[in-house]
Amino acid sequence: MLNYFPKYFTSKAIYLYLGVLTVVSFAFFSRALPFIWIAFGFVEVLMFFYFSNKLTLSWSKLSEKKFVVKLFWLAFLIRLVYVLFSYYFYESRNGIPFELGAADSLMYDDVSHSGASWIRGGNYDVFNRFTWLDISDRGYPTYLSYIYSISDNSVLLARIFKAFWSAFMCVLIYKLTSRTFNESTGRIAAVLATFMPNLIYYTGIHLKETEMTFLVVAFLERADYVIRNKNYNFINIALPVILAGLLFLFRTVVGGTALFSFFTVLIFTSNKVMGMGKRTLLIIWGIVALSFFVGGKISVEIEQLWENRNDNQKNSMEYRSSIEGGNKFAKYASSTVFAPMIFVIPFPTMIHVPIQENQMMIHGGNFVKNIMAFFVIFALIVIIKSGKWRDYTLIGSFMLTYLIIIALSKFAASERFHVPAIPLLMIFAAYGISQVTNKVKKYFNWWLIFIFVAIVGWSWFKLAGRGAV
Repeated sequence: MLNYFPKYFTSKAIYLYLGVLTVVSFAFFSRALPFIWIAFGFVEVLMFFYFSNKLTLSWSKLSEKKFVVKLFWLAFLIRLVYVLFSYYFYESRNGIPFELGAADSLMYDDVSHSGASWIRGGNYDVFNRFTWLDISDRGYPTYLSYIYSISDNSVLLARIFKAFWSAFMCVLIYKLTSRTFNESTGRIAAVLATFMPNLIYYTGIHLKETEMTFLVVAFLERADYVIRNKNYNFINIALPVILAGLLFLFRTVVGGTALFSFFTVLIFTSNKVMGMGKRTLLIIWGIVALSFFVGGKISVEIEQLWENRNDNQKNSMEYRSSIEGGNKFAKYASSTVFAPMIFVIPFPTMIHVPIQENQMMIHGGNFVKNIMAFFVIFALIVIIKSGKWRDYTLIGSFMLTYLIIIALSKFAASERFHVPAIPLLMIFAAYGISQVTNKVKKYFNWWLIFIFVAIVGWSWFKLAGRGAV
């Protein structure tokens, strides 16, 4: 079993990135990616693969305490540097410290100004004053309002908090993975999360993805602790349920997925991990929590999502194919296309699409996700063949359920909506890496060929659908 990410894989991934970028740039020369986005992508890819190899190897012999300290401070430093850089980069490029087309970011910022003003005036119940927002959209502006209230509406301070939550999440990933698999796999997963470009990227954007993803990992880590630990108390049992409830205030389907995964593990986890007495107690506690969380407005939102499940994706794709600057081929996309590739997509935007600056900026991160999907799929195959899938039910059911929901939704190709699953993908990728053998190498080479063809094809698709080739 490997305790590091071999250079054989990381170097090939870097070479593939350079190769496919070169081919796409020459094949679609008139729409080649601007140099600034090439620079972003190169740093994202090189940083992830180079340092994942170096640190999983050099940190494998550290004591647990030393590893955790180094992990947190490195993750925090990387994110802090990016927060400061992106703040001034956006300000110099767009005139404001927000990304191009920052509709949701600006909305959250504006709403939170009102919330902060109420708090300063002595009205602390800002959550219930955001009556024009859905329940699932109130959690983040409420949290942001309190930060603004103590910082004179500081956008920068709010993002420094994001850097902290994202770094702390890497520590939780280490704890969760070590408990679920083993110590060395936990270290690999934590290092992968530390350098995962998409997780770093959202610390520099005023969206709720960083905080929501932290809550996802915190819920899973605490739920796993309760399930596997023989000594537990009321606080230990209550905490994962409270965290699941908070997720409903950020995105309804994420909260629903959290509770579903909790019940799944209670039903399917082997008796060796959890006895019947504890199982019964947690089921009763879960039912009480479920009856509370699905009541009132939350149940209405869940019902609306279920009723619109069949039309949302179709209508969204037809809209994208008809709007100015849209892709006329988008109407042919459906869950039949998305579902088989849900671990892999979205593919990176390696050509110049004027209205997709953000996608071009994070194209290196999406490339990383494309490559790491190989190890995720390999890990799932190993787990299924071993017959020990019950030991990984909690994180497995959350990841699979959430990705299936995304595949069936109108957000299947939207990188932003894949973010809550990325830490889990890194966990399974870490386990896949730990299990690789020389025999697996040939399959990895075939995977690289698949990714190469897919990215070239995706680039043609994006341009042809817009009449640019």
